[in-house]
Order: sequence, then C-alpha cells, then structure tokens
Amino acid sequence: MQQKSQKKNLLLTGATGFLGSHLLRAFLDKGWDVSIIKRSFSNVHRIQDLLSKVAILDIDTEPLESFFEQHGPFDAVVHTATCYGRHNESASQVMEANLVFPLKLLDTATFFNTATFFNTATILYAYLNSYALSKRQFEDWGKVFANQGRIGFVNLKLEHMYGPGDAPSKFTTFIFESLKNNVPKIELTPGDQKRDFIYIEDVVQAYVILLERQIQDPVFSEYEIGSGEAVTIRNFVEAAKEIAGSETELLFGAREYREHEIMVSQADIKKLQKKGWEPKVSLHQGILKSL
Repeated sequence: MQQKSQKKNLLLTGATGFLGSHLLRAFLDKGWDVSIIKRSFSNVHRIQDLLSKVAILDIDTEPLESFFEQHGPFDAVVHTATCYGRHNESASQVMEANLVFPLKLLDTATFFNTATFFNTATILYAYLNSYALSKRQFEDWGKVFANQGRIGFVNLKLEHMYGPGDAPSKFTTFIFESLKNNVPKIELTPGDQKRDFIYIEDVVQAYVILLERQIQDPVFSEYEIGSGEAVTIRNFVEAAKEIAGSETELLFGAREYREHEIMVSQADIKKLQKKGWEPKVSLHQGILKSL
C-alpha cells in the first residue's frame, strides 16, 4: 500500500506562470495547503479555477510580513517567479524581480522559521545577461543563509522545460505553433547546439519528490533537472516536424548563432535519481503532447 504523503503548508511564487501553475495543481492534488504570491494585475487564466482553493497575497498592495503571520508557518517557500528581461525591462527592473524581491522573501521566510526555500535557478553562466547575473547572485545569497544555518536552501537548476501552454516567446512553443500552422518556412541557426529537453510533467514530479524528502536541516543543496540526455536543436526541430506532419520548410543555417551561444547543455540527474525520481516522458511523447 502506498504511504500517504504528509500534509504540508507551502508558499508558492510564480503560480500564474507556466511552471508555477503546474506546480500549484500538483500540490493541491497532493492535499497540501498552498498560499500564492502574485501581483494584483497578474493574468490568472492558467489558475482561474484554483483561486478559491488558495490564500492569495497581492504583493504590490499588501505587506509580506503580515501574510506570513496570518498563513504561516510554512514548511517551504517554492520560488518560481522570474523576469527574463524579454519585454525591454531595464537592468534594475530585472534585478528587482530576480534578486531584491526573492531576497526579501528569503529574509522574511527565515524570520518566520520556514524550514526550506526551494529556488528555481538558471543553467546560464552569470555574465551572459542581466537575467542570468541576477539569478546567480540570488543563489549566492541562498548559500550564505544556508551556511549560516538560518534556513535550508534547495537550488533547482532547470534545463529546457517545455509543454503545452508555455509562453509564446519560448523557442519550443514558437516551433510547435509554427509547425502546426504550416508556416511557409522557419529560419534557424545550423542547429548543432545540444539541449536537454525536459517535459513539464517530469519537472513537476521532481519538485514534488524533493518537497516530500528534502525539508530538513538548514543546508544548501543543488539538483539539476533534465532528461539527462542532450539532442541537437536540429534533431529536435526535425522530430517535431515529422510528428506534426508539417509541410513547413526548415532553413537551417539561415541565422547565425547568438553571441556567446552555449553549444552543449545537459543535466546531471544522478542526485535526483537517488531521491527516487526518473524522467518518464520521452522526447517523442513530450513533443506529441505539446502539439
């Protein structure tokens, strides 16, 4: 008989986003209590049906500390909110979203005796752009808090997550939509970059397993979340075209690689496997589910 999961009280940021909305559904399905932080003007279309089941803090209109007093103590904060800087945000705006806000959240969680802070991190190196730099700087703050024994800090480094309903600005979503709509052509780089594509359901299960097993003593720990395998962009796009039965022409080499292009990105999933997690959705299945 499967052992029933111990009930938890969680605080989730980024619940209106792609990853956060999937996590929220999974947490509620587990029977856990969940509070979310959003902005008063956030687009809640992904979680509209769940709003009556959670406590909500509109961070731009209400104080963070009183929310912790009212709805805590929390077993964990799960932080997924981020700003990629894709909408012409200034460097200071990116820093505010990715460093200043989560640092205040970490401070408050520590003050109110939260056991663990789960941080959604980046695989990018720090000096690639303002997004990567701000995310890496927050990781360093997490290490400081954990090394001082103030709170557990679990750093989750996600590879190339994808699935239906992701943002249209994402490369995978752009490819899927273009192929489904049979656009005449897609201009691409040569496509030799290798990426580790991981389907959203597998990502969610990694978070759930770690939440069940990693709320413990104040330490810093880090996990890479991916399939553990890397395929070329060319192979990924060609597979998507075949599965979609698309007539779109793929023009590989029509675009140059970006400056400082990362040519190989692949997760080392051994630590997660030791926790009992395995990716279950193959690349073919994931693409099929996404189209």
